[in-house]
Amino acid sequence: MTTENLSDDNTRYQIGEVAEKTGVTQRTLRFYEEKGLLKPPERMDGGFRLYSDTDVKHIEFIKRLQDLLGFTLSEIKEMVEAEELRQQIVDTFRPDRELPARRQRTEQIIDALERQLTVVERKVEQLTEMQKELRERLTHVRGRRQDIVDAIEHGGTLNR
Repeated sequence: MTTENLSDDNTRYQIGEVAEKTGVTQRTLRFYEEKGLLKPPERMDGGFRLYSDTDVKHIEFIKRLQDLLGFTLSEIKEMVEAEELRQQIVDTFRPDRELPARRQRTEQIIDALERQLTVVERKVEQLTEMQKELRERLTHVRGRRQDIVDAIEHGGTLNR
């Protein structure tokens, strides 16, 4: 059951609804909040957490980083902080802002994106190294298999 927030007319969801929508447990949502990955949500009078659609997207982003990319919580926090800064700057864009200020804000966005890219590149390097090791192992085992096939076909034995 969704609860409406009357102050800005945006739909709000209780923690159980968000857990169901995102596929994470309520405990995980509280953990994300505790670790600073998720801003503390609004609260109802009774203290119940209320999440916005933006919060749900944010949780899905965190989950994607964990599930698909295998990011650690510290890497996720780095990614989330950079994304929040970038989004804050984009959301407060004003075309009448002085050019030096616009340049500074653009530099901040570039910095945030570069930080995110650095995190992703580190993960890609780790994955590439793992891929290389697995390919080497696979090549070795395929060679061993061929030695066995050759030995079988020639009625011989293997010395290794």
